[in-house]
Amino acid sequence: MASEWRQTTLGEVTDFLSGGTPSKDRAEYWAGSVPWVSAKDMKRFRLEDTEDHVSEDGAANGTKLVPAGSVLLLARGMTLLNDVPICVISRPMTFNQDVKALRPKPHVRPDYLPYLLLGNKDRLLSLVDLAGHGTGRLNSDELKALDVALPPLPEQRAIAHILGTLDDKIELNRRMTETLEAMARALFKSWFVDFDPVRAKMEGRDPGLSKPVADLFPARLVDSELGEIPEGWEVRSLDQIARFLNGLALQKYPPTDEARSLPVIKIAQLRSGRADGADRASADLERDYIVGDGDILFSWSGSLECVLWAGGPGALNQHLFKVTSTEYPRWLCYFGVHHHLDDFRHIAAGKATTMGHIQRHHLSDAKVAVPPKPMPRDIDQCLSPLLESLYKREVESRTIASLRDTLLPKLISGEQRVEDPEHFLRDGD
Repeated sequence: MASEWRQTTLGEVTDFLSGGTPSKDRAEYWAGSVPWVSAKDMKRFRLEDTEDHVSEDGAANGTKLVPAGSVLLLARGMTLLNDVPICVISRPMTFNQDVKALRPKPHVRPDYLPYLLLGNKDRLLSLVDLAGHGTGRLNSDELKALDVALPPLPEQRAIAHILGTLDDKIELNRRMTETLEAMARALFKSWFVDFDPVRAKMEGRDPGLSKPVADLFPARLVDSELGEIPEGWEVRSLDQIARFLNGLALQKYPPTDEARSLPVIKIAQLRSGRADGADRASADLERDYIVGDGDILFSWSGSLECVLWAGGPGALNQHLFKVTSTEYPRWLCYFGVHHHLDDFRHIAAGKATTMGHIQRHHLSDAKVAVPPKPMPRDIDQCLSPLLESLYKREVESRTIASLRDTLLPKLISGEQRVEDPEHFLRDGD
């Protein structure tokens, strides 16, 4: 390592702040808009909002408010048994007693600190011990004593710029994906649930669509088991428009060759969108049970979610459906499931079991209205590109994240140097 890098400790380069929980007996403390961070919120590197919020009085009583740009580290929780969540907050937030806020001292750049922590995540994970009831815990004294290598400020800035640029692209993709999905869902609801183009024609209004698309919608609604639907359309259940293939108990299919094994896609992977760190299974499965980018996955028990998978090849575990169709386009299957997802969650929540779930007959009971087959080409050309863009952006983000994760430990350790960082930054500007 170059001589200008210096060995120090985490406690020498940062200040540690502890959070807390305002009294739950004071309702006014929890009637505000100030984000209050707990473990369940720390799922993304850049944290914009939280599930719970406190008032300004709540923020001043029992917790701590830190400014935008602060770095949060989970110090206690079950999550620590597998991961050490690290977040950068985008606006002032409060946080609970299971979380530590780290503020850089003058010789550390605020934009470099989170990458210093991320680059040492494996070492942080090795410090986790067990508290009561099997909960993971990071001891503050051990955290502060963790030795780290610190480059000069110009090189800190260059490293943060390189890694931050990659994270900026990932964040841009995430925002665009959210926008595109909202647009596609709104379009599906307008055309296939509310039948707005049909109602516009019935009222003598312009549907606001191109003529080829508008001509695909009739000017009359007729009664059906689903209520009023466009004339000539049909009512189909979800299991009539798609095949719902349940996954395998993959512990029965252990890998025989680690190089040819597949990550096991369970509910945890479904929710995170990533397969790294997952259990492994044999790659010698029937093709139907192998998951690929763009596949629709639907968890029918526990946390009911429906996603377009973009985490690479994997093996389909039990409690997940792989949703496919040979007769209808993928977007109809995807948005059809999403249309009924709240109802499915309500059904699952009412189960008197430890893990709520739905059954196959619930798929038969869930109906959608569909145009006569084959699906009109002009409708398909509106919705298919939107759906394709959703998962392809996620795949691109996965590739960028892989590059970032490769560069991160090398840059943070000094194994890979930024030569002449001031010149590099001038060229970058």
